[in-house]
Amino acid sequence: MADSSERATVGTGVATLARTLVDAVARVVVGKEDAVRLAVVGLLARGHLLIEDVPGTGKTTLARSLAAALGCEFRRIQFTPDLVPSDILGVNIYREGTGAFEFRPGPIFTQVVLADEINRATPRTQSALLESMQEGQVSIDGDTHRLPSPFLVIATQNPVEMDGTFRLPEAQIDRFLLRLELGYPDPAEETEMLARFEGQGPAWSELAPVATPAGIVTAQAAAARVQVGSAVREYVRRITSATRSRPGVRLGVSPRGSLALQRAAQAYAAMAGRAYVLPDDVKRLAPVVLGHRIRLETSAELRGLRGVDVVEGLVHEVEVPMEGGAAEGA
Repeated sequence: MADSSERATVGTGVATLARTLVDAVARVVVGKEDAVRLAVVGLLARGHLLIEDVPGTGKTTLARSLAAALGCEFRRIQFTPDLVPSDILGVNIYREGTGAFEFRPGPIFTQVVLADEINRATPRTQSALLESMQEGQVSIDGDTHRLPSPFLVIATQNPVEMDGTFRLPEAQIDRFLLRLELGYPDPAEETEMLARFEGQGPAWSELAPVATPAGIVTAQAAAARVQVGSAVREYVRRITSATRSRPGVRLGVSPRGSLALQRAAQAYAAMAGRAYVLPDDVKRLAPVVLGHRIRLETSAELRGLRGVDVVEGLVHEVEVPMEGGAAEGA
């Protein structure tokens, strides 16, 4: 169990940093504070974010604003059908003067990467991100190159039924910790947005950093120390296991998804100033962490069923443990 000093660190440091980040980004992404909070959960859990919605709903704005607030090195990669893996990862170039190959890093070598419209590239190019997202490194011609820390991929994509898009490979989509949808703003939010940004350039361009890379790494380490009791671990397992036998589901959540849900719940608890995970943390995050990892039968898709719908149904059916707080043993 975490000692009192660790709890104090989680309760003050992580919660304060998270609140500062959410407030900063929410000044630009109007009316979407819940999505912003979930994006910060992904950051603190050392995960990657997939933001999916129709064009113009603020996907890129959220990604650019979060990157600006973090104070990290940032690069944007525009995914197109002619993009090839070396355009992302880098390439070895032969130097005639030295008679040796020299590695020229690609844009993936930065702290925050915006993979804009990721599903407009071919599956082969999308899959080039697998090693970097899972292991924080890139292998080129037998040599391994470490990526900087912190490292965060924020990918945006349009719905797959739109022209010129490709479905993300299952191995690729499983590497995203969270999948977010922004949706259209309500009338009051849209009016506020029009008034706030009248006559301005890109909304994120004047957003000053409110964090540092070192501070983010420290907060990530603190979030990873949040206690997960045995009852909560079992709750996570029961939810993910139930997806594998659900009618209409062709492929349920993998063990990687179980680990992802646990890590996200730890980060969520840390943002609330707690040194332990509650079942409600798991219940809140399960749809956005697990929904995109489920593959449905064709008949279920034709009925309009989505993976997130399956998970939302399960969290209401799977029994919630009565324990799971600070008093429970790990």
